[in-house]
Amino acid sequence: MSQYLADDLPDATGTKALRVWLESSGYARRLLLGREGDPWAEGAAKYLSFFTQARGLLRSDVAVVNVGDLFRSWMARHPGLVAEMGSKTRATYPLRRMLEEAGPRALLDEVVEAVGAHLQGQTPLVLAMPAPGAWLAEAQELVGRAPEVDADTTEDAAMYIADFMRCVAQRPVGGLLLEEGEAPGEVSAYTPLFNAARHYRWAVVGRGVAAGQDAPFDAVIGTDDKVQGRDVSAALFGGMDLPKTTSVQFLYAQVPVDHPPEAVLDAVARLQGVPV
Repeated sequence: MSQYLADDLPDATGTKALRVWLESSGYARRLLLGREGDPWAEGAAKYLSFFTQARGLLRSDVAVVNVGDLFRSWMARHPGLVAEMGSKTRATYPLRRMLEEAGPRALLDEVVEAVGAHLQGQTPLVLAMPAPGAWLAEAQELVGRAPEVDADTTEDAAMYIADFMRCVAQRPVGGLLLEEGEAPGEVSAYTPLFNAARHYRWAVVGRGVAAGQDAPFDAVIGTDDKVQGRDVSAALFGGMDLPKTTSVQFLYAQVPVDHPPEAVLDAVARLQGVPV
């Protein structure tokens, strides 16, 4: 395994290390902290403790830190900032103001430093977050507005996210995961974020990307049989047969929050035993 996600993405040689990508943060939080537990609430040391225990429960070929969850936690604990985010009428202001806040930047920097030291360059550290348009809509809804998202505001959102990511530019980040909402965005508007990621040598993976929008990504996760990251969550946890994959694909699964631990272990063992 490598520090950089791009080095581990499967290719035709069949020698790359990424085979199974598990998203289990919600499941791990329920088991370790309780349903209402918050691993972000008490600083980097508390988060690292949660992170290491969560990886002990279920091992994945990718280590993910969810930046979207960091901000959801921060907003819940800082209502004054939410009020500031709604103080101007511009469609992009709520997201811009949120991402400018110094506290989350400092916390993410500390967490990524700590997690990177724990991983020792042996597993790529991926930062997951909503795609620009999805994050813009989420910030607008947080301040009580209806989503107002178009190509121009999405491009602005991508610029704000790219600027925010500078806070971890010197840390051992291996890649980004951009997660689309119910209405996938126009990926051409994400160019500022793609450019920043390329500058830092970060691979960019998209999840839930619209058909025909996958070209700028290093990999895409979805249920289509042609995408590089095959999302097998429904089949895996529904007890169905897993789809066949090729040597250039990896398997992705999101663990249901309420799934019984014994059933999760059985499912993951089945997933990790799938030949590719």
